Amino acid sequence: METTQTNTYYLEKAPIRKAIAHLSIPMMLGMSAGTIYNLINAFFIGLVHDTSMFSAITLGLPIFTVLMAFGNMFGVGGGTFITRLIAVGEEERARRVAGYSFYGSIVVSLVIAVVTILSITPLIHLLGADLATFDYTKQYSMTLLAGGVAIIMNFTLEQLVRSEGASKESMYGMIISIVLSIIFDVLFILILNWHVFGAALSMVLANVGSSLYYIWYLEKKSEHLTGFLRFMKINFDEQLEVFKIGVSELLQTSFLIVSTLLLNNFSMEYGDDVVASFGVALRIVQFPEFLSMGIFMGVIPLIAYNFSSKNMLRLKNVYRQAALYIGGISVVFTTLVYLFRGTVIRLFSNDPSVLSVGTTILVAMLVSALFNGFTGLFTGIFKASGEGIPTNIMAICQGILFIPVIVALHVIFGLKGVIWSMTITEVITSAIGLVLFGFHYQRVNKLHHTLPTQTA
Repeated sequence: METTQTNTYYLEKAPIRKAIAHLSIPMMLGMSAGTIYNLINAFFIGLVHDTSMFSAITLGLPIFTVLMAFGNMFGVGGGTFITRLIAVGEEERARRVAGYSFYGSIVVSLVIAVVTILSITPLIHLLGADLATFDYTKQYSMTLLAGGVAIIMNFTLEQLVRSEGASKESMYGMIISIVLSIIFDVLFILILNWHVFGAALSMVLANVGSSLYYIWYLEKKSEHLTGFLRFMKINFDEQLEVFKIGVSELLQTSFLIVSTLLLNNFSMEYGDDVVASFGVALRIVQFPEFLSMGIFMGVIPLIAYNFSSKNMLRLKNVYRQAALYIGGISVVFTTLVYLFRGTVIRLFSNDPSVLSVGTTILVAMLVSALFNGFTGLFTGIFKASGEGIPTNIMAICQGILFIPVIVALHVIFGLKGVIWSMTITEVITSAIGLVLFGFHYQRVNKLHHTLPTQTA
């Protein structure tokens, strides 16, 4: 019980810097581990030296992304609501919401499995599989969809664990899934020669392992949510609280897939070197983006707890400190990489054409990275506060806005327009987030001045 009491202490009373470190550092490490997790399957399939198999697991990635989004719909929507309930002492309702989110994720995953497996052939064509990759992509996708209950459940449970500030336990679950994934990949792909089927099965079983850990932790060790498995139903108003935030996860993922497909299609018009250059630049800027993401995702329970308990002084200090950390990380990293941009790109490729266009793409991505962290912070604040309208506005802006921007800039400026389209979209979205945050902060400030004296 001591660990979970400490988690509550960090949400409620710990010095802001200490609280952010406690919540965000494990999140950063977990997300870095998640990056490794995404590379594991590709690495072991790569050892087989079959291009069609390698293409199949790449083509099947959107399925994993969609399953993750449904898990986060229940996890983020239910998790932020749970934190707000815990903050005001409504633990019974928090357990009911946790149970509903858990069982809801299972029901939805079963529906998705039935619908998609019945329409698997057109789905595989939609993913872009050709004659050489069709069977492998179908095998990989069907295995993921059949075991989708484990993937959706895992992402739901991870967010429920984080809802009471148990960031270290959340990270432990991620690490369990990575270790299991490596073990199963070696067994299924290299020893049993199950190849693509083995890669997908490995991913499913790795998610089963981490899900079992999360269930054990929530049911036996959680301070606020023990016994959550006994609950399945919540009322309509409570469901609305879950979905008004959770649906934004689906929107963001849907738009992300569309944006990626658009960027890939426009880039391919200019040759493989441009596509490769985008790949190099994206890998470089992932580092500060993951650090910023670790901060703004880590502080979501901290914001939700203090917003609900109406500790507005502490809340404003959280905003200020998180923004300083995100701004500092973005400025330091982008400055260093910009100064040594040629050297950095050569770490990934020595192709002269990639080096030439890659420098321009990297500069555009670095400018985007300066704003990306703040866009995430604004969205995280709205999610944590249970503000469905600004949360969904941000999700829609990040996706819908990119479509007219890239189309228009491609027509007017050609390749340069494609390169800068993502940056311009990010700047506009961040500006919209700042305006929406201004309205939110006015309400927080007004409450701060009408409430009794508070401590940070």
